[in-house]
Amino acid sequence: MSSTPETNPRVVIVGAGIVGCSLADELTARGWTDVTVLEQGPLPAPGGSTSHAPGLVFQTNPSKTLTEFARYTVEKFNSLEVDGVSCFDPVGGLELATTPERLAELHRRAGYAASWGIRGEIVSAARCKELWPLIDESTVLGGFHTPDDGLARALLASRAQLARAESRGARFLDRHTVTGIEQEDGRVTAVVTDRGTFPADHVVSAAGFWGPVIGRMAGVDVPLQPLAHQYARTRPLPELAGATEEASKPILRFQDRDLYFREHTDRIGIGSYAHKPLPVDPFAVLDYDEARANDMEMPSSFPFTEEDWAPSWDDCRQLMPALREAEIEEGFNGVFSFTPDGMPVLGESRALRGFWLAEAVWVTHSAGVAKAVAEWMVDGRPETDAHECDLARFEDAQRSPSYIRDRGSQQFVEVYDVLHPLQPMEQPRPLRVSPFYARQQELGAYFLEGGGWERPHWYEANAPLVDALDPLPERDAWSARYWSPIAAAEARATREKVALYDMTPLRRLEVTGPGALDFLHGMTTNNLRKKPGAVTYTLLLDETGGIRSDLTVARLGPDRFQVGANSPADLDWLARHAPGGDTSRSSAAESGGVQIRDITSGTCCIGVWGPLARDLVQPLTRDDFSHEGFGYFRAKETYLGHVPVTAMRLSYVGELGWELYTSADLGLRLWDTLWEAGQEHGVIAAGRSAFNSLRLEKGYRAWGVDMTDEHDPYEAGVGFAVRLDKGDFTGMAALQARGEPRRRLTPLLLDDPGSVVLGKEPVYVDGSPAGYVTSASYGYTLGRCIAYAWLPVLPAGAGVHIEYFGEKVPATVADEPLFDPKMTRIRC
Repeated sequence: MSSTPETNPRVVIVGAGIVGCSLADELTARGWTDVTVLEQGPLPAPGGSTSHAPGLVFQTNPSKTLTEFARYTVEKFNSLEVDGVSCFDPVGGLELATTPERLAELHRRAGYAASWGIRGEIVSAARCKELWPLIDESTVLGGFHTPDDGLARALLASRAQLARAESRGARFLDRHTVTGIEQEDGRVTAVVTDRGTFPADHVVSAAGFWGPVIGRMAGVDVPLQPLAHQYARTRPLPELAGATEEASKPILRFQDRDLYFREHTDRIGIGSYAHKPLPVDPFAVLDYDEARANDMEMPSSFPFTEEDWAPSWDDCRQLMPALREAEIEEGFNGVFSFTPDGMPVLGESRALRGFWLAEAVWVTHSAGVAKAVAEWMVDGRPETDAHECDLARFEDAQRSPSYIRDRGSQQFVEVYDVLHPLQPMEQPRPLRVSPFYARQQELGAYFLEGGGWERPHWYEANAPLVDALDPLPERDAWSARYWSPIAAAEARATREKVALYDMTPLRRLEVTGPGALDFLHGMTTNNLRKKPGAVTYTLLLDETGGIRSDLTVARLGPDRFQVGANSPADLDWLARHAPGGDTSRSSAAESGGVQIRDITSGTCCIGVWGPLARDLVQPLTRDDFSHEGFGYFRAKETYLGHVPVTAMRLSYVGELGWELYTSADLGLRLWDTLWEAGQEHGVIAAGRSAFNSLRLEKGYRAWGVDMTDEHDPYEAGVGFAVRLDKGDFTGMAALQARGEPRRRLTPLLLDDPGSVVLGKEPVYVDGSPAGYVTSASYGYTLGRCIAYAWLPVLPAGAGVHIEYFGEKVPATVADEPLFDPKMTRIRC
């Protein structure tokens, strides 16, 4: 009987590097044994990035997802061996600080480690010297030691997993160059090579920096930029004479000079990110035989550029006196991949169903990524939240070749930089602006960036309002970055008068057609069978009951809905599940009486919020905007002055007001109309810094930060948006089978009014790490910093500690909402 997707899917993996071999192992372990891995080079060292990877595995990362991928990689490779040699050498890791700024950064990294469950500690300069005797202790202020990190032997790990996958039925074919991807009716059907065609139900591109080449064959954009990176080895060092082990010291990072080090028995290997970006055109990379004919060891190994190396060599000798008389024996510029945001690119393409990406993956995360992609393919979702890696996360504006090249190159530059969580990219900006941008500039907006959008965080025009505030606690230098006391003034003005907020970057989908209601009702958790004019807060769940997104759905007509969503992945999810399924990559999907269209770019939105919001808006319209005439969570299509608007009575800041939507061409007129009418009421423009403070005072969740598909609605505190009696919906059965939550998204108030945390810090209960902070901001109305954290179920009043820069800051579990619990300010 021929293989079918229902029995034993035919999978073709393109690329037999560490990712392809890991994925074949993970898939066959789950029963998908009809797996063919195609490799253009020779096995076991085909010449891609795996073949030259230095193998350093530092697990700790600001991303919980990447940390979990790395942890699994360590666990798995520790369990593998080839010919009695382990595929992982747990020598530990050591990151050095030679500046106060870096030492502070290492304290933050130690916090990430505690948050994500990685063993690590801040150590003294003397301890650094004990761990790495070759360093000059006088140049070091301290370090971060992670005893479970180490060296992955990538080629051995590839061989070990290849053998396991073959034993289960997989086949690995080297010297097969892919020349085409066949498809029919929007679904992949086969992979064409120079040595034959291979039918497939699923194709996975694990081709590394050749990913864009394979993607083009499939008609799929692969947003990664290959760059060359310098790596060199010294000649034998007298200080290492007699060494018999490949490595005995921790892998070492000297991030203040963009350098890392590892032992090669009696030699030192050194990698540098200090040089200028060296982009590589993936379509111009030679194949294995061509590379060898051009005196290259492998296609991914470019000639060493000594002029780029010289400054780094001086820095190496400053750190390690033993290198001052040493010489470089060999060096090369190794190619590997960067994406615009530095994260992998994973998942199935909607442009071509059955075509998957597992790209821009470093050895550090390889086995964890493979596990996630295998789970995605076999079970429908990865166990680990992977939204940060989902290929659907990029906006169209972030997919241009120029953007990918510029941002990928900048990611290379920033690999070891100390980056603030709010730090925006510098170029290309401005890329996306709302229709109000000119007015925002006139008001002195301080812009940060998200999704390519310029987002005002505060307005210098409001600086005089700060004088009327009570003195604010002095902030430390880190939390004071990308912050201004003006945010406090804007928050107060919102609470006392009225403010305009630019909500244009909020994603908007239009869902229409005779099947729209049934479709949305079955996809989401809340009851949408309400009369036109109703607005409903609801959730998108996956089949396990995990929260994929939260939505605000306005029924504007019998068959017309406007959906406030979070990311391009929401459109992708809905389009995939629309009746008949969608196979187009466009921003519109139509099938089975349901049309889904992304209308974000053609529309705009202003949030008008504050106790005087009705006084501002009512004179501009003939419609009744009273509480009786326009209730909370209702929508009207009306006019404000000369501007047609869709008005929704919602508030994400806990005050009376409306979200006002219009087309982009009328956006400036809407702003000017509201601004002029608001002068007598003291209207101001307010930014996202105040917005975030106000929403946390009300306990409003931010998807992707406070909750993801790893969490269910009840533990995330949004169970009120679930109606189990409304009829079946995606994830309903899983929710019904779950027991009482053992963890909750928990509101904390810091005890000291002068203390501030920013997010991702570990939270200690009874002296042990028990969870981590998601969102945090100073609550200007409350006079305390608010932090939401995932913790075991704790009663209100319980005391905990949040670690911030190595200090344990006391905090108390609070009841929520912290502000206006009876909702009297919104419903008035």
